Amino acid sequence: LEKAVDRVIGGIERRSRVMSAFERRAVAYHEAGHAVVGWFLRHTDPMMKISIIPRGVAALGYTQYLPKETRISTTEQLLDRICTLLGGRVAELLTFGHLSTGARDDLQRVTQIAYTQVSQFGMYPGGGHVSFPMQGQGLVKPYADDLAETFDAEVKALVDRAFERTRALLTERKAEVELVAEHLLKHEVATRDDVIRLIGPPPFRDDPESTWFEGPAAVA
Repeated sequence: LEKAVDRVIGGIERRSRVMSAFERRAVAYHEAGHAVVGWFLRHTDPMMKISIIPRGVAALGYTQYLPKETRISTTEQLLDRICTLLGGRVAELLTFGHLSTGARDDLQRVTQIAYTQVSQFGMYPGGGHVSFPMQGQGLVKPYADDLAETFDAEVKALVDRAFERTRALLTERKAEVELVAEHLLKHEVATRDDVIRLIGPPPFRDDPESTWFEGPAAVA
């Protein structure tokens, strides 16, 4: 069953795809960044597994989560989601001092969440109680250029704020990122139990307001 889940989420395993030593290290720290950010934020889906085994057409690694069923999201929940998506890129920047193209899919998802939050849900300071469709859906833009500029500015401010928050968290948790990444370089896969052993249990799993909440019987 576990192999079937991995195949659905990440695609067919491609062990024949050879990564350079730099690529393998970059992927390990990238995925560790995602995992550590999500581990230490209140409103993120619980992490189940991390892998740096190449899969599918392009995936060089992935972090698997157990999403909670929710029908609505708050500003705080969306911010935590964006921070988790940025965790891979920020971990690379802090570790290697430069960026790579490995975060393309993450950035596309960040952009989609941020523009949806601003333009469709009006979740920004001074936002009106109106909703506009994302462009690219075959509809004429139903608002003026100055509002479009407002959307762009609000999205940039939102993502910049999330990036700096993520940078601060991973700067503080640099040792934890290294522990997870080095485990991945050695074993290629890290389960939730492995991560608990490496960096301790998730701090919010006893918090009823957190998506990590495991109930009153949860113990360390």
